[in-house]
Amino acid sequence: SVNIAAFGNERDGLSEDNQQPSLIWSYLGRSALISQIDSSLSASHVGNPVFTEYQACVFGNVRLMVHDCPVWDIFDSDWYTSCSLIGGADIIVIKYSVNDKASFQELKDSYAPMIKKALNHRSVPVIISAIGARKNGVPCTCPLCTSDRRSCVTTSEGVQLAKELGATYLELHTLNDFYIQKYFGGVLEYFMIQSLNQKSSEKMKKRKKTQKCHRVQPPQLEQPEKMPILKGEASHYDADLHNLLCCCQCADVAFYPEDLSTVVEAHKIILCSVSHLFMLLFEVKSPADIHDASIVRTAQSLFAVEVGAALPLVSRGVPPCVPPVRVVVKDSIFCSCLPVILHFIYSG
Repeated sequence: SVNIAAFGNERDGLSEDNQQPSLIWSYLGRSALISQIDSSLSASHVGNPVFTEYQACVFGNVRLMVHDCPVWDIFDSDWYTSCSLIGGADIIVIKYSVNDKASFQELKDSYAPMIKKALNHRSVPVIISAIGARKNGVPCTCPLCTSDRRSCVTTSEGVQLAKELGATYLELHTLNDFYIQKYFGGVLEYFMIQSLNQKSSEKMKKRKKTQKCHRVQPPQLEQPEKMPILKGEASHYDADLHNLLCCCQCADVAFYPEDLSTVVEAHKIILCSVSHLFMLLFEVKSPADIHDASIVRTAQSLFAVEVGAALPLVSRGVPPCVPPVRVVVKDSIFCSCLPVILHFIYSG
């Protein structure tokens, strides 16, 4: 919606045509953008003076409310109503007759400061409309025309008042279609559009602020402490694997020559991981799983497994209740090379 507050009388006191329609009514009646006009008289809190209230639609479906108060006495008799009209206005129109110098002087000296005070630094567009054609034309400089010259409000005086109020100054020589629709109406409709845009922008900001308030806020996590720099350690895999062989830790297989004179201990899982021959020897795989017949023949010719037989030596890494598997190496040359072969396997 758009609210307009209009103050002042565009008719001079000596005018013979007091039936001439007012500026506001002329605009509402002639503008093609205005529809559904309804008017009523409203009284102030003290009952007097009265102002006219117009309700209409502009730009199709935008509600337009206009309060037209032709009498300045409302500021003297009912300050509350006058402040309420100005405070609720989106646009303020001040109108006066260029041929009523006394009324203009009263406006400038008394009521313009009141309007400025009621605005209270609000950014509301103000339109000052100087209405009528000056009856004395170009003032004469002779003493006989001094009284006539004083009865008209000059353009410079109107412009000065507009500067004091930060207003837009318009001169309407007559209330015809050009001055009403093109001139006054064009400026008024521009301010209407500006007001609607501002309200729409404020509404969007308010909606975003409301949505932001209802939105679930993410937790505010503290910054993590600086983690210490981890230094990489050299791998001990090769050394640990070699120690398994040298120290005979957890050994579960023992190789013997046929005369049982020496023993070499090892680990079945490591041996099986490097050769199918050992997988066949320790029954991880059956002969049917081995596709190479030479592996089966080699295992049979080199080794003989004796499970459960008593050992001359007990492994230091295995409890007596779990004796290692005893493997007899049939080939003496291979048996002498076995420690070197195992060192190679355990080297990784």
